[in-house]
Amino acid sequence: MTQLWDFSGGIHPAENKHLSTTRPIEQASLPERLILPLQQHIGAPAEACVAVGERVLKGQTIARVPGSVGVPVHAPTSGTVEAVSMHPVPHPSGMSDWCIVLTPDGLDEWAERDPIADYHSMDRDAVLERIREYGIAGLGGAGFPTNIKLRPPKDRKVSTLILNGAECEPYITADDMAMRERADEIVSGLRIMAWILRPERCVIAVEDNKPEAIEALKKATENTQTEVVVIPTKYPSGGEKQLIQILTGMEVPSGGIPADIGVMCQNTGTAIAVSRAIHRDEPLISRVTTITGRAVSNPGTFEVLLGTPVEHLLKQAGLDEQQLHRLILGGPMMGYTLETPGVPVVKTTNCVIAATAEELPAPPPEQPCIRCGMCAEACPMELLPQQLFWHSKAGEFEKAEHLNLFDCIECGACSYVCPSSIPLVQYYRAAKGEIRIQQAEHLKADRARERFEARQARLEREQQEKEQRKKDRAKAAAEAQAKKQAEAERAEAEGQPADDRAAKSTLVEEALARKKAKAEKAAASEAPTPTAPEAPDLEALEKQLSQATAKLNTMQSMLEDAKAENADNVEKLERAVAKNHDRVKRAEQALAEARN
Repeated sequence: MTQLWDFSGGIHPAENKHLSTTRPIEQASLPERLILPLQQHIGAPAEACVAVGERVLKGQTIARVPGSVGVPVHAPTSGTVEAVSMHPVPHPSGMSDWCIVLTPDGLDEWAERDPIADYHSMDRDAVLERIREYGIAGLGGAGFPTNIKLRPPKDRKVSTLILNGAECEPYITADDMAMRERADEIVSGLRIMAWILRPERCVIAVEDNKPEAIEALKKATENTQTEVVVIPTKYPSGGEKQLIQILTGMEVPSGGIPADIGVMCQNTGTAIAVSRAIHRDEPLISRVTTITGRAVSNPGTFEVLLGTPVEHLLKQAGLDEQQLHRLILGGPMMGYTLETPGVPVVKTTNCVIAATAEELPAPPPEQPCIRCGMCAEACPMELLPQQLFWHSKAGEFEKAEHLNLFDCIECGACSYVCPSSIPLVQYYRAAKGEIRIQQAEHLKADRARERFEARQARLEREQQEKEQRKKDRAKAAAEAQAKKQAEAERAEAEGQPADDRAAKSTLVEEALARKKAKAEKAAASEAPTPTAPEAPDLEALEKQLSQATAKLNTMQSMLEDAKAENADNVEKLERAVAKNHDRVKRAEQALAEARN
């Protein structure tokens, strides 16, 4: 017999599971339209890859995720894309999000399918990619992408693979009915996941209040090494960390994941989805969902297409709106009240409870804490709910975080036993949200500070480089001046002119003399036609262009330095540059004409 352990705390609320287990799983009828949210899992939201008015086939990908954390969305049936718009989605806040609205055509026409005959011959990464491309996310929790969960860190070997069939929360029977009727598919999916992970031990855990499911699983696992372990009924034994402790005696470290201790948990519904993706080439387009509560006349378990409005399922289950008091998505412990029945079924929708006022009455008014300690006794995580409540209510979030607030699994056991009717879990959720907001703001501020410091460093570096260039120019000018002075002194010592001023003066005088001679010659000429103009002096024009270009470059350099230093003479230098630029153009034009 397999050894079992126990976890601290826990409660035994009324189960009320018999309401929806009286008949087999039914196929939900096709609604007039399907509403498919682009965000149905943890990770980046998908992006629509179909256009309004386009006809799609069953199983066709209609939205893809650009990043690696996320899974696509597929068409649950054939039909026409009616819209891509905002629509209310399942969320505690009643928020709206982007959805693809699909109008079924009733033909239920499949896209091309390609089942895998033997996945053992494939590469494991290829099988994981198929699991991702077929939109499979965890069906028993928050919807974490299954392909990522099946790819643990390389330094963490998974030695125990657990299929969670505990389904400990009251009212919910989706997993129970699936284990009764689809045990073979569950075992098939488990084998695929075991082939990927290669664990030493495979376990299917079921609470002892599900005898039919236990019998079906034991029959499906005959002549295999998979263990079907029956555990005592106690809430929340289906919690991942609690189930691991029950089966292995090990505790997941605070802030850690099960892979840290060599364990991985998957849901039985996820195993069915994996089996269908590999063996039947079916993406995740439907799931088993419980519709229960005393406000419906025909409670039961249904195979529901994703995107089906909850109100359509309630109508099929025989909703009596006169008796309806609260509509809860999920279980009564961890679920939340729906603002509208128009929200669609998504990948994580396992139960809808239509409760009467007598069944789930409104909670009484919150009373002051009497420090009875019952919440601490019920807490399965061995936290201090009382202190967490005080710190959360007072806004002392840092103190709450130091008391391991984020280890709280929000099971609601503390709120259930509280004699003062304090909604403890709501305080914890609010505190977690505030802490996450503060962390995001701190991260944003840190990034802004890093950008500012990088900019300041860049400006300082540029200023230093500018000053260095200025020093280099000054040094070069000083060296040039010293060289010129040395040459002048040497020329004077050799009896030559101290500079070329005399030579320049001589050249000017000679040029003036030539000009005067030309004028006299032209005046003295008696020829009826003017004499041909003398050929231009190309050497003089080239020298003039060179001097004008050099002066333009000097003025541009002075202008750049003045702009960098925000000097007062920028405008004056700009005018000088423009004037010298014109001179250069005129000199270039004159030289070009002379050469032609």
